[in-house]
Amino acid sequence: MASRAGPRAAGTDGSDFRHRERVAQHYQMSVSLKSEIKKLIYMQIALWLLVAAQMCVAHFKLLPHDQVAMPYQWEYPYLLSIIPSLFGLFSFPRNNISYLVISMISTGLFSVAPLIYGSMEMFPMAQQLYRHGKAYRFIFGFSAVSVMYLLVVVAVQVHGWQLYYSKKLLDSWFTSTQEKKKK
Repeated sequence: MASRAGPRAAGTDGSDFRHRERVAQHYQMSVSLKSEIKKLIYMQIALWLLVAAQMCVAHFKLLPHDQVAMPYQWEYPYLLSIIPSLFGLFSFPRNNISYLVISMISTGLFSVAPLIYGSMEMFPMAQQLYRHGKAYRFIFGFSAVSVMYLLVVVAVQVHGWQLYYSKKLLDSWFTSTQEKKKK
């Protein structure tokens, strides 16, 4: 390989780049998907921290009850949603398929299921707020049901994209392991 300032190697006109080795597509995809999933996991951890902070402030009565409402029931099991995120992060360094599968299954169990339950639990209060304009729980002056529905909407998107990218990453890893077995 010639240096930038030096002469070109003898016998080449620069058009011989096509035969050179390239990084396989599934490896490139693996790197980009890992990056996207890590971003989503960090967003999920931020959401988890918000829920945990709200629960701690409410339970330890660090602020008055009219400032931060007591948590809804769905928030308790949602605290377990940190577990799938950790499994997802642990699966990346060595492309551990079993950790990624555990992360995907437990995301549905500990993250998506509490969010579905939470949207059903909060629906009567959201309906009352919409119809009558009355709210009985507040988080810093905003109705708690509005704030928590906003959190649910964001969390569903984060978990949905996380599952989608995890499935694509899993397919990418299976492709690479199948190619290794053929050799």
